Amino acid sequence: MLNYYIEVNHEIEEVESLPPSGCWIALTDPNDEELHTISSAFNLPMEVCRSALDLDERSRIEIEDSYRMLLINIPTREETSERELYTTIPLAMILTGEHIITVCQKDTHILRGFANGKERDFHPGKRSRFVLQILYAAARRYLIYLRLIEKKIDAAEEEFSKNQRNRELMELMKLQKSLVYFSTGLRSNESVHEKLCRTDVIKRYEEDNDLLEDVIVENRQAIEMAKINSEILTNLSNTFASVISNNLNVAMKALAIITAVMAFPTMLFSAYGMNVADIPLATTPGSFWIMLAVGIAAGLLAMLIILKIKIFK
Repeated sequence: MLNYYIEVNHEIEEVESLPPSGCWIALTDPNDEELHTISSAFNLPMEVCRSALDLDERSRIEIEDSYRMLLINIPTREETSERELYTTIPLAMILTGEHIITVCQKDTHILRGFANGKERDFHPGKRSRFVLQILYAAARRYLIYLRLIEKKIDAAEEEFSKNQRNRELMELMKLQKSLVYFSTGLRSNESVHEKLCRTDVIKRYEEDNDLLEDVIVENRQAIEMAKINSEILTNLSNTFASVISNNLNVAMKALAIITAVMAFPTMLFSAYGMNVADIPLATTPGSFWIMLAVGIAAGLLAMLIILKIKIFK
């Protein structure tokens, strides 16, 4: 999808054709025709336009004579197997001429806020500030999703304390996977922020420096939150594994006690169940009840011995 946005009377409006300047060109899950249109209009290499469509692309900055590109990883939420999976996707910001081009594989909350005009002080013509605003919105979205992940961890812990099921373990595994994606994306974005501070990739004004500092602070906070949640998840996973192992040990202990108690009566009844002559008490009246009483007594004696010497403690 190809959209053109401009500012008219301090409001963001979508137009049908490319204006001469001050335009934001949004490519969302573009097809080859839309990519070719932008590539031809701005003399951009096709691989640059396609760079954000590769999910394995890492955050970086490219500077050429005809364009400057900043590629970052932004957070997104997906529904898989009736569960939410948080992951990251690339977002490219290409500055060329008097326009700014964004390329992303999905319609994300980050860019949607700018298109709807909900972002404060957003002006498509102020390209440098727009780039910083996108970076800040991405860092904020990371924090929002990390707080949601934290709540899901607490919910999974509470649920597991009631019912020790595999479902909670699978939920923790998905959350751990999400945190790995987030940690990788955040650290990759951090390198872009550091390069923005060291170089003049985009022209910054006095007020832009404060915004860039806010971006760096928010991104570092997100990195710390991802690290803390990851450590909590690791400890929880180890605890859950210990609980399951302990429950299995308790069950095996109970089965071992039952087996040991039943061993003596079973041997006795098996011996008297053989079809051979000259078995003691074979002709004694009430021999069945005698052997049953002896078997029960042997079982009780075995249980007393186990409890006395604490074999399975």
